[in-house]
Amino acid sequence: MSVAIEVQQGVAVPPPRVVYAYPYEDMEIGDSFVVPLGARQKVMNANSRASKRLGRRFIARTEGDLVRIWRVS
Repeated sequence: MSVAIEVQQGVAVPPPRVVYAYPYEDMEIGDSFVVPLGARQKVMNANSRASKRLGRRFIARTEGDLVRIWRVS
């Protein structure tokens, strides 16, 4: 049993759906936010993705039981 697949032309690709859990797009250089230490790996991955997509740099440092993220460029 084969299924016929129709090729369509002229269908536009939808824009990527990007929803950040963190305020990367709103940050200016020097701005920061904090997350619980348990979310460190999640926020580090998000930092990397946001850096590539937005062309900005973010760094994270542990402060006790929190992780602070800064926009540095």
